[in-house]
Amino acid sequence: MNFGARMLKTGIAVTLALYLTTLLSLTPPVIAAIAAIFAMQPTIYKSWTYFLDQLLTNTLGAVIAVTAGRLLSSEPIAVGLTCIVVIMICLKMKRADTIGLTLVTVISVMEASGDLGFALNRFLISVIGIFSAFFINVVVLPPKPREQFIGQIQSTFSQLSLLMRTAVSDEIKENVFRDEQKALEGSIQSLTEKYNLLEEDQHKRRRPSYTESRHLVVYKQMLHTLRKGTEVVEAVEEHYFPTARTLLLDKLFDDQLEYMIKYHEHVLLKFEGKLKPDDLPWQNLEEENERFSQAMKEYMQQQEGSTMRLSIVAAEIQAYGYQLERLNRLVEHYGDSKRNAPKPWTHWLNPKNWSKGKS
Repeated sequence: MNFGARMLKTGIAVTLALYLTTLLSLTPPVIAAIAAIFAMQPTIYKSWTYFLDQLLTNTLGAVIAVTAGRLLSSEPIAVGLTCIVVIMICLKMKRADTIGLTLVTVISVMEASGDLGFALNRFLISVIGIFSAFFINVVVLPPKPREQFIGQIQSTFSQLSLLMRTAVSDEIKENVFRDEQKALEGSIQSLTEKYNLLEEDQHKRRRPSYTESRHLVVYKQMLHTLRKGTEVVEAVEEHYFPTARTLLLDKLFDDQLEYMIKYHEHVLLKFEGKLKPDDLPWQNLEEENERFSQAMKEYMQQQEGSTMRLSIVAAEIQAYGYQLERLNRLVEHYGDSKRNAPKPWTHWLNPKNWSKGKS
């Protein structure tokens, strides 16, 4: 497991929560530490929404706990029934992610059988923990999910490139190939989680910008294309090697995979703006795919046995090529929109906009 910023910030948030509760003479400080652990989120926006949601549900939970404590005392069955009620209310309010910490508040408040001063003390401790996590998340190494997503796209592509370039040639050791393939699957899963996080953040915003929405479309296609590349590697491993092969067939598949992974690399570099605007050496992927399809058709016609497994591999390669073409079109559209967007100061060069600045 890699040591990340979120691990570090969780530790700092716990420390801050414990110091604040000690400074304010609130006990037990361990509740603030637990709240800080629960409240540490992967993005600033999610931290803010979680902070507000927890304030709402914790306040509601504390009120219910005070009422239940006075009416039912602090018997175990009463605490359990109160927790069930609070869980149902949180789910009804669509605040399922706040249930854990809210229940901590409910249980700690009911410990005093509904004493109002005790309940206020427990509530403040929880709020201090939540605030500590939010504050540290904003101040210390604030998360940048988009930059992290793009960086992981590049590292995942490097893993895919190694596997695809050696899939047919069978140059690396089998155990190394297995390890790299397992690592690639883990990277794809991690990327999927990061993309879901970006998508969730955008959907929760009332008015996401057009630029953010366009970015999300490109990111989704980047992820989908990597998945298709992974499926090509899996198809080669499962269906290509068990078939009867020739040196000519190996070269045909190897050259096609080499071409496509280079095309994939080219598109990613184009997205990052590292290529010249007039650089067009890879604009004939469709023709290359057609050439590959024709060559495969001629080869299969010459074979006497079943060519079903080769057809499966060829189909996966074609599907990967289709996703690459789609990614290339999206990246080009993204680049054109970015280049044609007016600079902030050029807005005032247009005489039609001069009157808009008048009061």
